[in-house]
Amino acid sequence: MFGNRGIYHDGWVAATRHSIPWLLAQNPPLSEDVWELYHVAEDFSEARDLAAQNPAKLKELQDLFLKEGERNHVLPIDDRRAERFNAARAGRPDLIGDRTSLTVYPGMVGITENAFINTKNRNYTVTAPVELRDAGTSGVIIAQAGAFGGWTLYMKDGRIHHEYNYFGVDHTNIGSSAPIGAGKHVIRYEFIADAAKPGTGGSCALYVDEKQVAKGHIPKTQPFLFSGDEGVDVGIDGETAVSSDYTPSGSKFTGKIVKVTIDVQPSKLGTADQKAADEAEEQGSVAED
Repeated sequence: MFGNRGIYHDGWVAATRHSIPWLLAQNPPLSEDVWELYHVAEDFSEARDLAAQNPAKLKELQDLFLKEGERNHVLPIDDRRAERFNAARAGRPDLIGDRTSLTVYPGMVGITENAFINTKNRNYTVTAPVELRDAGTSGVIIAQAGAFGGWTLYMKDGRIHHEYNYFGVDHTNIGSSAPIGAGKHVIRYEFIADAAKPGTGGSCALYVDEKQVAKGHIPKTQPFLFSGDEGVDVGIDGETAVSSDYTPSGSKFTGKIVKVTIDVQPSKLGTADQKAADEAEEQGSVAED
């Protein structure tokens, strides 16, 4: 897990800690990891590390780990961390595949992140035809994740808003200065990335019937994951709220949502460029911390 390895066999345990996931530091080479050895048949709490005293037993268990690792398809060892949440980056099958557009409808709630189109690190738009009963419409049109990171497109007192929540630390909110009148309208949010790199910031804008009503700039975005358990909701924002402008129990949209379509542009990075960008982003994160 994250490059950390361990194996039990016949009363013995050998293990090494390669990575601490929440520390944004560059991982050492796997070959430099320091292994520990415990005879748990006699030392159940693993209080006495016998690696230096019994290098032959340690080597036996290390070799057994490689054998079992090959048999169980865990080689080569992948010690990437948050990047692996992105299926395309991790190299695993993805339900969304290479599609660049997804349409969702009212009543669709709790859509998990890997079952929803990926808007991270790229240009995208969110388009929602709606029908407003009056000029005081409120509630969420669509929201992803929650209070600890995500984004939401919502209305408050008839005004359309978009808020980007960066890890629960920084919030960027843009909104129209005047209420939108009753009737049918098409609301569109647009994000244009500053650069082709993980965590890029970008310019953002809101349109009502193709007229721009608000614009702004998001300084940085979450590069790999919004949430491990909070998904995408259409018409509400359940669990925790992305924005403090509403509560989950009071987030139901008071107008009518016809549908919401998310269109994304493919990443422009090749494999080498992506790797270089990842390394630069990680080094920047370490320096920032």
